[in-house]
Amino acid sequence: MSRIIMGVESSCDETGIGLVRLHDDGTVELLADEVASSVEQHARFGGVVPEVASRAHLEAMVPTTRRAFTTAGLEMSDVDAIAVTAGPGLAGALLVGVSAAKAYAAALGVPLYGVNHLAGHIAVDTLQHGPLPSPCLALLVSGGHTQLLRVDDIAGKITEIGSTVDDAAGEAYDKVARLLGLPYPGGPPIDKAAKAGDPQAIAFPRGMTGPRDAKFDFSFSGLKTAVARWVEGAQARGEEIPVADVAASFQEAVADVLTAKAVRAATESGIGTLVISGGVAANSRLSSLAAQRCAEAGIELRVPRPRLCTDNGAMIAALGAHVVAAGCAPSSLDLSANPALPVSAVSV
Repeated sequence: MSRIIMGVESSCDETGIGLVRLHDDGTVELLADEVASSVEQHARFGGVVPEVASRAHLEAMVPTTRRAFTTAGLEMSDVDAIAVTAGPGLAGALLVGVSAAKAYAAALGVPLYGVNHLAGHIAVDTLQHGPLPSPCLALLVSGGHTQLLRVDDIAGKITEIGSTVDDAAGEAYDKVARLLGLPYPGGPPIDKAAKAGDPQAIAFPRGMTGPRDAKFDFSFSGLKTAVARWVEGAQARGEEIPVADVAASFQEAVADVLTAKAVRAATESGIGTLVISGGVAANSRLSSLAAQRCAEAGIELRVPRPRLCTDNGAMIAALGAHVVAAGCAPSSLDLSANPALPVSAVSV
């Protein structure tokens, strides 16, 4: 008998409610994915303001839930289990989602599962491409995280093999966009501007690629600083900033390092499948370069469609479905949010 899993996501600036059907054969079907974003409320600050995000979640939670059930053609009474992001993320934002999920679970008398936001970004790929092979490698790239993860079991065993030592890739995009006078968030406008630029115009550095650097770790702070110094130099000389060329060259440096390290990690580990997810996975140059390098290395590449890459409730519902299918114990109703939840803790 199939089961309906509800997912609640509120780790940052998107309020997401997802509904999936867990079939008897273990496959997961997406029924609804509704998101309310507060990004416009943060744009004038150039980044996410935690208190603004928390208040936006409070206002959006019930309307977003109603839309999801309307889209799916379901009633609340149809839900068999609820999964919620327990971490990592912004403390106040997480607490809104956890509190809502606990209330729904208690009212409906269904089990509650606190799950990991980062694992959700991997699990969401199963909604588009089916079950994940074991093991597979995941490159998670977003505004707050840049990690290489070995996934042996999406419901229970995820191991970090590389991470950023400073800025995440998405964070670097936001900062460079600000330097170039482009809007927040910086990923889409830089990607758009780069299409008209020359990616070889400026030789920006590739961080953490020296012989003594950690093979699978990342660093984007130096790249961000290099872009800032280049722009400052051009301005001091009275030159017009070639926004398209700077954007293309910066984006090439990011995509080059991300894909090179991911393919190298997969090759050295003998893993034949690479999943790229997180908001930056929607970047056109990252996906095209990854496709090229994976093809050359004989590695299968899986990238969810852009809608599934960004934060959403569907990814939490999908992970919840896998956790339920694996027979994991549910969380207690005194579940608390953990802003620093490690990726190794798939469920709480």
